[in-house]
Amino acid sequence: MSTLQQIAFRAGCSVATASRVLNRNGPVSDEMVRRVRRAAAELGYRAGNRNGHARPAIGVLIPSITNPVFAASLSSIQHRALHAGHSVLIAQSNYDPAQEADAVALLLQQQPTGLILTVCDPERSLALSSALPPTVLLGNLPTTRFAAAVATDNFGAGRDLTDHLLQKGHRRILFISGHFSASDRAKLRYLGYLRAMEAAGQPPLDALEISFVGSLEQLDLSDAVSRLRPTAIIASNDLLALGVMGALRRQGLSIPRDISVAGFDGISLGFLAEVSLTTVEIPDGTMGAAAASLLLDMAENAAPPRHLTVPYRLRSGGTVRNLTIRP
Repeated sequence: MSTLQQIAFRAGCSVATASRVLNRNGPVSDEMVRRVRRAAAELGYRAGNRNGHARPAIGVLIPSITNPVFAASLSSIQHRALHAGHSVLIAQSNYDPAQEADAVALLLQQQPTGLILTVCDPERSLALSSALPPTVLLGNLPTTRFAAAVATDNFGAGRDLTDHLLQKGHRRILFISGHFSASDRAKLRYLGYLRAMEAAGQPPLDALEISFVGSLEQLDLSDAVSRLRPTAIIASNDLLALGVMGALRRQGLSIPRDISVAGFDGISLGFLAEVSLTTVEIPDGTMGAAAASLLLDMAENAAPPRHLTVPYRLRSGGTVRNLTIRP
């Protein structure tokens, strides 16, 4: 088992400095952090394995365990981590910024090799305000402090999906989302919607924000539909889109004859609906595997942080009516 003295000697620093890097409990330059981590990796030292018994682990924070999007990411992260000899620690924030810091603090108590975090808003998250091990943002865009991130272009996805509906003749398009304070991904998709509506010279509708964690079986859109009279609804994710479809059918409305519906993510449940969902497919499993590989490269090989962008794909389904074709 490698000792701190061996690591410090190879890194060319004091034992105290090596200890501060490995225990993350004091100020150290970025260059020294890289040197100590590289020395530790070369000598076979793993954080969380200091006594030779505990298996090293990666800490993962997601908004919700029940959303298939994050389940797909978790599965890929776990597969990649196990291949590298790591276990995976999981915490969820329930789309609540206030819970993120507590969830990350609990993960840090286990002294993980590093963290993969999906936060509500990386620019405001309290979870990112403390000293952290190597960290990769998953689904969030990178920040000045956290340059390592794996995400898709949510702004572009929102713009392209809105363009698709505009090309089908829709003009009154309502965007329904969870609270933007709980998901920067949803906000970026809405901003893409606004850009597409503006480019088409069409007045956008204000977004209808609801709780991500509320019961979609109880969703009531009767007031919004009668007041705003949309011909199409874009939901900020597929689970919400399926909830919107259920709410519209409870009102006696037909999809897509009366109102068209579209979403984001490309989850398999969208294929199982009576009419296949029009959606933007985002390869969440690929993103999870990429995030785990990037994190392990940073933690064990002192690799520099990188921002990886994963492409999305528009999937046209049966939930969008083409209004340019007369019946």
